[in-house]
Amino acid sequence: MKINLGIAPIAWSNDDMPELGGDTPIETCLEEASRSGFSGIELGGKFPRNPGIIKFLLNKYQLKMPGGWYGSLLRKRSVEEEWSAMKDHIDLLKFVKSDVFVFADVSDSIQSLGDIPLKSRPKLKDNEWTSYGKKISEISNRLFDIGLPMSYHEHMGTIIQTEEDVDRFINETNDKTFLLYDTGHLLFAEANYENILKKYISRINHVHCKDIRKNILENSLSNNLSFRDSFLKGVFTVPGDGCIDYLPLLKILYQNKYNKWLVIEAEQDPDKANPYIYAKKGYSYLKSVIDDIGYII
Repeated sequence: MKINLGIAPIAWSNDDMPELGGDTPIETCLEEASRSGFSGIELGGKFPRNPGIIKFLLNKYQLKMPGGWYGSLLRKRSVEEEWSAMKDHIDLLKFVKSDVFVFADVSDSIQSLGDIPLKSRPKLKDNEWTSYGKKISEISNRLFDIGLPMSYHEHMGTIIQTEEDVDRFINETNDKTFLLYDTGHLLFAEANYENILKKYISRINHVHCKDIRKNILENSLSNNLSFRDSFLKGVFTVPGDGCIDYLPLLKILYQNKYNKWLVIEAEQDPDKANPYIYAKKGYSYLKSVIDDIGYII
């Protein structure tokens, strides 16, 4: 069974903090991603927003684009308002034949704020969940109908962060609402990430492989650091360089015939963690696990 290996450009140029890797051309990112062995790269802030130019660059470096982050404000908007705001992003992803629409709700998000601890992140009130789930389901229906299924990204500092959030989210949305399974964010949120994978494998359509440096995570949690300060200290890294064992996780994916994308997404300060070196390290580790399990790239 085949599987696709991709990477996100966030290691080269950070979207939340553009000054990190701000002088790195997108061409450097694409060339090094391709040279590291990856067949795909997600959309990032450094990409031009001209679909034709993006397609040219992807073809030049022989890469596909499985999807790309969209930060919504659906908690505060109507479905029609959000759908209208999504149009350009949808058109771009459809033009380059992406597989999923990576959707996150950044309403009142604190993910890019250095002075706000994670315990102060926004939360849905109990009486909001049903109406919010209906809005998400309607957006999911529309995305599914145009061949670009939703992949909802649980994310630190947002309204969907914890295992409890994920459980409620799945229960309140329809079966056309899929989950982006991100190992690093789930571990950071102190979730049982393996249990979540087992429970919701039928609702998972995209996987982000993000590893965690355990000592930095423990410091972040014990001192209630902000998300930004945590990643600047190096809480995230590529698979094989942290504490997450991907073998049992990829076995679950294999046993359930998951054959889509594994995307390395590990935001680090590129001045401290050379993106090309870490891309090669992450690729080498994941490929060794994939080979052991029986996947074919």
